[in-house]
Amino acid sequence: MSEVKISAETRSEFGKGAARRIRRDNKVPGVLYGHGSDPLHLTLPGHELLLALRTPNVLISLDIDGKANELAIPKSVQRDPIKGFLEHVDLLLVKRGEKVTVEIPVQAEGELAAGGNLLEHVLNALPVEAEATHIPESVTVSVEGLEAGASVLAKDIALPSGTTLAVDGDTVVLQVLAAQAEEAPEGESAEGTEAAEA
Repeated sequence: MSEVKISAETRSEFGKGAARRIRRDNKVPGVLYGHGSDPLHLTLPGHELLLALRTPNVLISLDIDGKANELAIPKSVQRDPIKGFLEHVDLLLVKRGEKVTVEIPVQAEGELAAGGNLLEHVLNALPVEAEATHIPESVTVSVEGLEAGASVLAKDIALPSGTTLAVDGDTVVLQVLAAQAEEAPEGESAEGTEAAEA
């Protein structure tokens, strides 16, 4: 689990105008909350934050106004729908040793059984509980040789030590769908011919 250090400043200006001014300076408005403390409004460096957020559930070590050091994980990230730049980020305050519930990406590896079957990701991310400083970046599931109709349940996925499921074990995460016949009418007539010949 990577830990990224970012310097942040507290902010006292709020509203759309203030947020626009912050973004013009290549910074991002954000809020740090958790542990029953009052929400802390922050200004974060845009480029550093963007790089940090490439890692799912990244652990951010915040240096706030050069005085306080806090650990946080991203809880909600708002991006501009067209240009993709960061508009706002909500950060959840965490402590070392504390368990948090997060969603980690599910990656499939291997080849399905022959026959043009399709793999459907029912869940793209798996809800788990893990220690805040040891959140896995992702889980990998082997789908090698799975046939149509097969599914992978949450309880079938091997989790790293110290990580537990935060979802029912019988929840379907991946399933294999049979390939759809593209030209069904011709297939039906071919079967009819075979039946007539028999």
